[in-house]
Amino acid sequence: MAEFFDCITEEHQAFIAKQPVFFVATAAEGARINCSPKGLDSLRVLDQRTVAYLDLGGSGNETNAHLAADGRITLMFCAFDNPALILRLYGHGRAVLPQDEDWQVLAQRFDLMPGARQIFEVHVETVQTSCGYGVPLMTLERERPTLIKYHAGQSDEDRLEKWSGRTVSIDGLPVRVPTRVPN
Repeated sequence: MAEFFDCITEEHQAFIAKQPVFFVATAAEGARINCSPKGLDSLRVLDQRTVAYLDLGGSGNETNAHLAADGRITLMFCAFDNPALILRLYGHGRAVLPQDEDWQVLAQRFDLMPGARQIFEVHVETVQTSCGYGVPLMTLERERPTLIKYHAGQSDEDRLEKWSGRTVSIDGLPVRVPTRVPN
């Protein structure tokens, strides 16, 4: 049975901290719905109503485009061990890029990794938990090093040049791109 909460409790925060992967879903009118897996210890609970996650450059930037157009975002965490549980955070988010005024304050909360392109800050409006009985039992073998190795092999200039050419989403929505690398 689903339960709803107005904020992230200490119990929720402990559950979130244990999960090695979470999923992000966004949408915008006339665009595809996007759902992306995230890992690499990239999420922080900032307070009872705010979370943020560090985003590395990857195959696209749909979350950035969708949040600029619509703002809605859902984060989902699944227990792949016992006890079974699914936790969803529903809210509105925004992209904070290295050139933005708020970058330094948010970036202090993370170990910046090669390829960090933005931080998504999410203002949580509702927390939902549900049973999770349909989620399989699995164990984490290890994180994949591929994305970090890829970015570590690029120069800051090459990374910025690549990002500067990706100013629209797959549906043609505008995307804000970093104009400087994180420091």
